[in-house]
Amino acid sequence: MKHLSIAKLVSLVSFTLLVACESESASVGIKLEAMSFAGSEWSEPVNLAAINTGAADAQANFSPDELSLYFQSDRTGDADIWVSHRACRECDWEAPVNLGPVINTTFIENGPALSIDGHLLFFFSNRPGVGGNDIYVSRRTDTHDDFAWGPPEILGADVNTAGDENAPHYQQSAEPGGAKLYFTRGPAGTQGQDLYYAPVTREGETAGPAVLLSELNHPAANDAAPTVRTDGKEIWFHRGAPAGGLGLADLWVSTRRNANDPWSTPENPGAPLNSAAFDQQPSLSFDGQTLVWTSNRPGSALAPNGLPSLDIWMSTRTVSGR
Repeated sequence: MKHLSIAKLVSLVSFTLLVACESESASVGIKLEAMSFAGSEWSEPVNLAAINTGAADAQANFSPDELSLYFQSDRTGDADIWVSHRACRECDWEAPVNLGPVINTTFIENGPALSIDGHLLFFFSNRPGVGGNDIYVSRRTDTHDDFAWGPPEILGADVNTAGDENAPHYQQSAEPGGAKLYFTRGPAGTQGQDLYYAPVTREGETAGPAVLLSELNHPAANDAAPTVRTDGKEIWFHRGAPAGGLGLADLWVSTRRNANDPWSTPENPGAPLNSAAFDQQPSLSFDGQTLVWTSNRPGSALAPNGLPSLDIWMSTRTVSGR
């Protein structure tokens, strides 16, 4: 009798999470449909000075309500995942806090990315696993508690290989097509990276082999750190030399008519998003209006060697009703 009750409870919880996920995804999708991003202009980038230090502060990602910002920092020596909060979208960011030992280890933890329902946290780590960098997922029940994440689980062979997998982005469009995990894959090291996606379940489990995004990848450059707008119609990533651009790494963007069409030829948006410095690791907010990314452009905090450090920068874009 006790086992039957637990089974029913698990079933009810799973159903509740599914409905909540569908509801929030549909809500954001409706909001995006009411906006037009065509011809929108990006504001002058702002350094998130309340968060950045002279260390490497990078790979930032918003929570769905944009009141939490997850990012990687090595300010205390280890490359860990940290989180900063703010009371409202117009409020100042508070002092960042380390996510703690459930998520972070003495190895590298980087590339945090949340699901639209706030129950899943993906990241990559070079802790002992399958390859050099592997992608992990952690789960929580209370989406308002940024320190309630459960023990991370390594994703299966459809995603992780003997090489490097990093910079995950979980994308669940309001349109048909299921959930996808976008990520970067390459041989161990930093060269030869390409963009991939793999089908995943709403619980964050792999559901099929990874697919190379051939229409986006450059044959002679690193393509990495994808972020997809919630409606599935826009993707940003960074691309390194020798593909052309303003710096050694630039942000690039591609669009498509619906969430199941091929992507258009990527375009470099130019200034003010890109600069002569490194501009990399973009991440869109869930409403598609705000972009955060990593850059060591002028205005970044100075590292101990006196050079600009990698900082988190932010820009917003104008939108109009359809």
